[in-house]
Amino acid sequence: MATDIVLRVENVSKRFARGEMHDSLRDFIPSVFAKIAGRSRASATAKNEFWALRDVSFELNRGEAFGIIGANGAGKSTILKLITGIMRPTTGTIEVNGRLSALIEVGAGFHPDLTGRENIYLNGTILGMTRAEIDRKFDAIVEFSGLADFIDTPVKRYSTGMYARLGFSVAAHVDPDILIVDEVLSVGDIVFQNRCIEKMNSIIRGGATVIFVSHNLRAIAELCPRSILLEHGQIASAGPSQEVLKAYLESSSAQGRRSLSSHLFIASTKIRSAHLENVAFDSGEKIWLDVGVECTGESEPFSVVLFVNDDRQYQVFHTSTEYLGYPAVSLKAGERFSCTFELDLNLAGGTFYFGVLLYRFNVEKTLDRLFPAVTIFVNTLAEVRGVLNPHPKITAFGSPVEIESTNEATKR
Repeated sequence: MATDIVLRVENVSKRFARGEMHDSLRDFIPSVFAKIAGRSRASATAKNEFWALRDVSFELNRGEAFGIIGANGAGKSTILKLITGIMRPTTGTIEVNGRLSALIEVGAGFHPDLTGRENIYLNGTILGMTRAEIDRKFDAIVEFSGLADFIDTPVKRYSTGMYARLGFSVAAHVDPDILIVDEVLSVGDIVFQNRCIEKMNSIIRGGATVIFVSHNLRAIAELCPRSILLEHGQIASAGPSQEVLKAYLESSSAQGRRSLSSHLFIASTKIRSAHLENVAFDSGEKIWLDVGVECTGESEPFSVVLFVNDDRQYQVFHTSTEYLGYPAVSLKAGERFSCTFELDLNLAGGTFYFGVLLYRFNVEKTLDRLFPAVTIFVNTLAEVRGVLNPHPKITAFGSPVEIESTNEATKR
């Protein structure tokens, strides 16, 4: 293995057998003897096989941040368990060059009856740290976790967020060559999540490699230059994160269609800055959303409605071609209509979901619905909270001055 390659995954597949779990020795022992005796029929085995991963390959260089995305059940957790050695691949090889630290399950490596202090030593030892190393880093681990007031409390009394804070803090202080972080960070509060992203950036700058698995696509876009998209255990897209995220969002949009008309449908949506299609934009940037509509038969008059939801699916914006002064559109079979919304993106940093409706206002009828039509990530340098970003500035900031005491002022 080349010295700059810290991880090589080559043609890895993982097969499970449905019904392989056994609740008692009474079930387990006959199963083992049946396998030894070769009494399992090939047809029954094939029927019960489930391939969680199929021919997955990628390489990671030292100091790289790498994202893995995909829907639930796509195989993300399986590949992480294979990399960490929790499971073995059915076929293929995995080579790890260096110390690996992983946080892939809340509470993994903790004993519920032990205190936070005791679990730091337990978890640190599991991750390969010596007692002297833990002693040296103990204060930094506790400080980063923010759990100093609860460090001598049994962790069975911790919330899932507290578990995640302590687990990440220990894993990040192992000084790993490879740090694996799964979706467990989603249980932490937003302030701690941001601290974790900053810590991972620091680890990367120190020459380590980070594998980040998350449904937080904005975090993937900001942290990881390169990613893969898993679908049904296979790599559906690989390369620059912007391209991989775009493929994932287009796939999600296709699943979000709700067509209520047999003749009229939203044929295309594209979001761009100037003429460049993208998924990540800066707050305050001007963007354009192109909408294409097609008709296969006589249609009812319609307007195009645009709405935007935040990452909690709260609607933060809503408009339409009719609101903006344009008449309803009627199409004949074989005709196509297009329109473009121009928007100033005065949003705070976050993930935003754009939806499109074809709507007949006079009878309040939805003819077609696509949500999410597009998903974007908004970056902002200003430290603002909430959804709106009015780009605040300080125009006056005086120095403290002493108030002169006068007789008139004293009377008042």
